[in-house]
Amino acid sequence: MPTRDSGEQQHRSRAADDEQVEETAAAASDLAARKEALDADIDAILDDIDEALETNAEEFVRGFVQKGGE
Repeated sequence: MPTRDSGEQQHRSRAADDEQVEETAAAASDLAARKEALDADIDAILDDIDEALETNAEEFVRGFVQKGGE
């Protein structure tokens, strides 16, 4: 003989599933925002490194330029 408890248990299970889906969606959204911020930070760092390498490479080459027949 079926009882009301089994219906309530199914209702609770669906509510828990819905809640879990919402938490997963929120976590995915937070993760995407964090990834975008990290990507922007990494791009900025790489730009700084490129600038430093260009400057240092010019200085390095200047150090090996022969002056006056050396």
